[in-house]
Amino acid sequence: MDHHAIRQPYQYVRTALAEPDWRRLPGWRGVTEAQWRDAQWQRAHCVKNPRQLRDVAGALLTDRFYEELAADQAESATMPMLLPPQMLNTMAPHAPDDPAAFTAAFLADPVRRYMLPVRADRHPQWPSHPKAERDSLHEADMWVAEGLTHRYPTKVLAELVATCPQYCGHCTRMDLVGTSTPQVAKTRLVLRPVDRQEQMLDYLKRTPAVRDVVVSGGDLANVPWPQLESFLLRLLDLGSVRDIRLASKAVVGLPQHWLQPHVLAGLGRVAALAARRSVNLAVHTHANHVRSVTPLVAEAARAMLDAGVRDVRNQGVLMRGVNDTPEDLLDLCFALQGEANILPYYFYLCDLIPGAEHWRTPLHEAQRLQEAIMGYLPGYATPRLVCDVPHVGKRWVHQAVAYDRERGISYWTKNYRTALELRAPDGTAPEDPLEQRHPYYDPVDTLPETGRRWWSEQSAPPGG
Repeated sequence: MDHHAIRQPYQYVRTALAEPDWRRLPGWRGVTEAQWRDAQWQRAHCVKNPRQLRDVAGALLTDRFYEELAADQAESATMPMLLPPQMLNTMAPHAPDDPAAFTAAFLADPVRRYMLPVRADRHPQWPSHPKAERDSLHEADMWVAEGLTHRYPTKVLAELVATCPQYCGHCTRMDLVGTSTPQVAKTRLVLRPVDRQEQMLDYLKRTPAVRDVVVSGGDLANVPWPQLESFLLRLLDLGSVRDIRLASKAVVGLPQHWLQPHVLAGLGRVAALAARRSVNLAVHTHANHVRSVTPLVAEAARAMLDAGVRDVRNQGVLMRGVNDTPEDLLDLCFALQGEANILPYYFYLCDLIPGAEHWRTPLHEAQRLQEAIMGYLPGYATPRLVCDVPHVGKRWVHQAVAYDRERGISYWTKNYRTALELRAPDGTAPEDPLEQRHPYYDPVDTLPETGRRWWSEQSAPPGG
C-alpha cells in the first residue's frame, strides 16, 4: 500500500528551526548578533512594563493594546511583567508592519497569550474558579524546611530561589515567585540562601528514603552559578540521592544564560561527578508552543548534553488558545524531539490558581488530546498529559476514578501518604488518605448550562 495516499489526522512535515529577526522591531533595529547572544544584554533589556514594550515595538502596537496591557497589570495579573528579548522576539514573527494587522497578530499569538496577558484575555464572568487557591498544590504546607517540599515518598522539591528571568502569567507558584502585583502580596522566603540550603541538605541527610531531588525555584538561572554548583556537589555527596533534576525555563526563555562558558564548564564538573556516582542528572525546561523553540534553544540543549547531562526534558502546560489542539502539541513535540534534542515529557493541566480560568482546559479535552497524539512520536518521546491534583499529586488524565461532566468535578485517589495527613484539623486521627477521593474542577465556562447555573448558585453570597 502507498502510505503517501493515506490521509492522516496529523501530517508530519519536518520543519527547520528559525530565529525570528529581532531587527523587525523598531527598538532593536541596531542590535547586533553578538549583543543578542549575550546573556547580560538579554537580562538588561527585559521588558518590565508597557512603557518598555512601547520602546521596543513602538507604533507597531496600537495605543489600545498598551492600555489593555496596563489595565491587566493593574486589575488582574498575579505575576509581574518580565519578558526577555529572546521570548518577546518569538511573538508574531511574521506579522505585517501595519499597526492594526501587527496588533491583531500579536494578540492572537500563542506565546503572547501566556507571557503577556491583557485585560481582554480574562474571562469576564469566571476569571477565577470558586475553588482556586494561591498555593493550589499546597506545596508550602508540605515544607519540611523552608522551600523544601516533601510530597511524594521518595522525592522532594527544593526551591532555591523565588525569582525567574521571565514570568509566565499562569505560574503555578504565583503565591511565592516574583515581586508582588497590585492583586497579590507575595509570600517571602526569609532565610538567607546559604542557611536555606543548609537546612535542606540536613533534612536529606536525615531522610535516606528520598532518592530524587528536583532543584527548582523560581528558576535556577537566577541562582549565582558558584552557589548552585556548591549545592549540587554537596547533594551528590549524599549516597541516598540517585536522581537530580534541574528546573529552568530559561533553556527556552533565556538560552543565552546556559550557553555562557563558565556555566557550561560548571555544569560539566557537576555532570562528571554525577556520572562517577551513577546519579541521573537531567535538566527540565518549559516550552508551550513550537514558536518558542528556536536554534538558540536547540544550541543550549545540545551544549548541556555535551557537558554530560543525561537528558533535557520538557514540561509544558496545556492551555486554551496556546496548545490545546493535537496539531499544536505534535508540532511542538516534533520540534523539541527532532530538532532541539529536548525530550517531550509532561503537559500539565493548568493549575487551579486565581485568574487562570481562560487558560484552563476541562479534563475530557485533555483525555481527548492524549488519545489524539498517540502513535506519532516514539513511545519514550510521547508526552504524558497529567493533572496535578491538590492533596494527591500528578496523575495521568485517564486515572480519574469518577467524573461528573455536568458540574465538571473529577475525583482522584492516591497511593501514598504525606505529613499533611498525620492529623486532622481537629487533632483526631483522620480518615485513611488511601481511601479518600479528592476533587479536581473543570473551568466553569466549559460546562453545560445546568452546570454553570449550579456553580453560580454555589458561589452566590448568602441571600443573593
